[in-house]
Amino acid sequence: MAKELYVGHLPYEATNDDLRRLFSVAGTVTSVHIITDPVSGKSKGCGYVRMSSEAELQEAIDCLDGALMENLAITVSIARPQKPQPAGNQPGTPRRKGPAGKTGSPRGADAAAPRKPAAKPAPPARSAKPAPSRGRRPPTGKG
Repeated sequence: MAKELYVGHLPYEATNDDLRRLFSVAGTVTSVHIITDPVSGKSKGCGYVRMSSEAELQEAIDCLDGALMENLAITVSIARPQKPQPAGNQPGTPRRKGPAGKTGSPRGADAAAPRKPAAKPAPPARSAKPAPSRGRRPPTGKG
C-alpha cells in the first residue's frame, strides 16, 4: 500500500506549511506538495502529502477526509500512481522545432495573432426597373 495521500478541494491560499500542520495530527508528515499552475504560480486547489507509515496514512484519511480548512471541506484519499508520460512530454526534454526552426505551434509567430473574419461578398446591385409582379395584375381603373 502507498504512503502518499491526495488532498483535494484545498483553499487556494493554503500553503505547504498549513498542510503539514494539519496532517501532523495523524502522524509524521514526510513531504507536502501543493500543485500550482506553471505559468501563474497559483495553487490549483489540490496537493499530495506523504506520511511515514501505513497506519498514519489510514489515520489521516479517517480523521481529515471532509474536515474543514478555511470553510472548505477537503477530500483526503490514497493517491493513485502517476501515469507514465509519453517520451516527448517528459520534464526537461526540449521541444521539437517547427517550421523556420521555431519552437511552438506550426504557425510560428502568427499563432498568437487573432484571425480576421473573411470579408463578405458585396450584395448584388439593384436595377432601376421595378421588380416584376408575381401573378397579380395592377388595377386598370375599369370596373
